Amino acid sequence: MTINDDDPQEIVTDAGTARSPRGTGRRLHGAVAHKLGTAILSGEYAPGDTLAGEVDFSKTLDVSRSAYREAVQVLTAKGLVESRPKIGTRVLPRSRWNLLDPDVLAWAFAAEPDIMFVRDLFELRAIVEPAAAALAAERRDRADLKIMKDALTAMRRHTLATEAGRAADREFHDAVLTATRNDALIVLSASIGAAVNWTTQYKQRARALPRNPIPDHVLVYDAIAAGDATAASAAMRTLVDLALEDTKAAMQR
Repeated sequence: MTINDDDPQEIVTDAGTARSPRGTGRRLHGAVAHKLGTAILSGEYAPGDTLAGEVDFSKTLDVSRSAYREAVQVLTAKGLVESRPKIGTRVLPRSRWNLLDPDVLAWAFAAEPDIMFVRDLFELRAIVEPAAAALAAERRDRADLKIMKDALTAMRRHTLATEAGRAADREFHDAVLTATRNDALIVLSASIGAAVNWTTQYKQRARALPRNPIPDHVLVYDAIAAGDATAASAAMRTLVDLALEDTKAAMQR
């Protein structure tokens, strides 16, 4: 089976017939970056390891050399690898990885995530989101509250077992950060949203969520709407702590 470089969304089978691949239809080099990034995040390639040359890799992956080179550029921009003449492409130390990049988060959860990395994500959320909720309670306007309320409605309608429901979940957390009116916090919205999305998906891999987390979000909304910064912070902290417990339980299963 080969991937058609002229149309990266078309796969040509050995029988010569074309069909569309399952999945998101990401561009060819994006698919290669996903494969390599997942291998690095899963530990298949450890820091310090040197990847095979582009000729060997392009043959192994059955893609063009240019697609492989573009994929390596993506990984380089995210701090996962570096390429040097006569040395090749080497996996960088984990401390250099942009672990908050949404793509890197996706690659981390494509396989079995590391429990320490999951802990790190929730520690970050526990530091950022309660403080953000407190600021949001003080600075939110009607438009912010409407976005949060609409997101809650969509979460109830679709449930977090669906992509639509998880998208609404991301919109809720994004709206809280936006309501802080703090640009340094708002810039974290993509990373926080990705962390929320992938941990929620991961918890449902084996079976349905152990409990319904939407009421936890409602408590956060109610406190922000009431302008109660202390209650908003406490409600968000509880939401994050319970989400961590659910994720730990899913990993133990």
